Amino acid sequence: MIPLLGFTPDVDPMTPGAIVDCSQVVPYESGMKTAPAPVSVGLAALAADARGAVVTRDLSNAKRFFVGTAAKLYDAGATTYTDVSRGASYSLGTDDRWSFVQFGNTTLAVNLSCVLQKSTGAAFSDLTAPKALVVEQSQGFVMLFNTIEGTYGTSPDRWWCSATFDETNWVPAVSTQCTTGRLVGGSGPITAGKRFGDDIIAYKNRSMFVGRYQGPPVVWQFTQVSYEVGCVGPEAVTDTPIGHVFVGEDDIYLYDGTVPRSLTEGVCKQWFANNVSPAYRYRCKLLWDRSNALVWVFFPSANATECDSALVYNIVKKQWGLAAQAVQAVVNYTTPAFTYDGGSPLITTYDSGPAISFDSPFWVSGSAVPAYIGTTRLVYSLTGIAPTSSFTTGDFGDDKGQTECTQYRVRFIQAPDTASVMGTYKYEEGTQVMTAGPTQAKTDGKFDIRQTGRFHRFKCDMTGAAKFTAVRPKLMPAGTR
Repeated sequence: MIPLLGFTPDVDPMTPGAIVDCSQVVPYESGMKTAPAPVSVGLAALAADARGAVVTRDLSNAKRFFVGTAAKLYDAGATTYTDVSRGASYSLGTDDRWSFVQFGNTTLAVNLSCVLQKSTGAAFSDLTAPKALVVEQSQGFVMLFNTIEGTYGTSPDRWWCSATFDETNWVPAVSTQCTTGRLVGGSGPITAGKRFGDDIIAYKNRSMFVGRYQGPPVVWQFTQVSYEVGCVGPEAVTDTPIGHVFVGEDDIYLYDGTVPRSLTEGVCKQWFANNVSPAYRYRCKLLWDRSNALVWVFFPSANATECDSALVYNIVKKQWGLAAQAVQAVVNYTTPAFTYDGGSPLITTYDSGPAISFDSPFWVSGSAVPAYIGTTRLVYSLTGIAPTSSFTTGDFGDDKGQTECTQYRVRFIQAPDTASVMGTYKYEEGTQVMTAGPTQAKTDGKFDIRQTGRFHRFKCDMTGAAKFTAVRPKLMPAGTR
């Protein structure tokens, strides 16, 4: 059996184990599996499109789920939303997104259209603070990036830090350590900011800076660590146990505290460049799925304006998968105390319950599961059982001789409900046209394919949840020419 290498459309198609195309397939610790299907968590639809979401946890471990729209901030309950906006509605610009951070018992939210917002167990209110693209916190400071305020005006390359342990004080003073500065290295505005241990990483499109606390009077010292690599947007970066994973203008990168390095080079870098929208790449949204060790890279496909597809990276296997999901915002949703015994708005009878496996973390109260707000404005957890999926291998064969395929096997760790394989073949590598061969359903753990050619390729279509690790075609010499 030939172990599968994950989604690898950029490799030589003759590479053993290559997957040149797939749909709703992601890597897991032993191989590949069907991507989880979205399942509504039971919340009502939002009144408007989502512009950002977060699940926060205060010092008493109490959790709140906030969602922002262009006009409102909402606190989500089990089935409905509570409006927790300030007294007046908001008016976000066309591309403005909410950025959230938890600072002790206080939730902070900001965007470039309104000043920093504060909520401590109640509705949000204005702070006398800058407007900003991004809010983050580290070392007892609230940090703002790409700001607008009265003293310096619109400053796309400016950062601010609050007074130490005081998110309400934004008056520069050595005694409080509130201060501000600019990142003039590299071109363009600050596009993202993310905590990295005790440091802060500030990104531009083609450069990045590490901010390290120094104490007064400098407070934060920023050092440029890359003059070529940056992040395209405020939601295009996520923190994982191995470092920051982020989308740049030409690749998807990992920053582990040394230098940024490609995660797609020679694997799917060119595929991503060909399939992501150049104009709307900055709208990429990344989500870290801790329970499955997966980074979901949601991106707008070539002809789309919003995220409708996802590359999925397993940080343990170092392999990629591919799924299709249209998302407005992403979040690690914390499940309420729902059980099959009662209490869930998703369940009225055992027969009509959602397609979520009984051992899913969704049923464990307080579990964090990957989720998103879709174009229907509903919240979906990625915990369901996949209805359909497929994967297509690279080519098997030999430049010199023709071969006949008499059988094809997939090593299923978890067999799908149904599976069928379609064979294709061609006589010259390098040509894109392949002749369709037969399609066979799985019988006795194998697919009885009959076709002859120099190079053979196989597409496996599945329904239901499945896990698979390897493939093997049975090829026999059929002459030379």
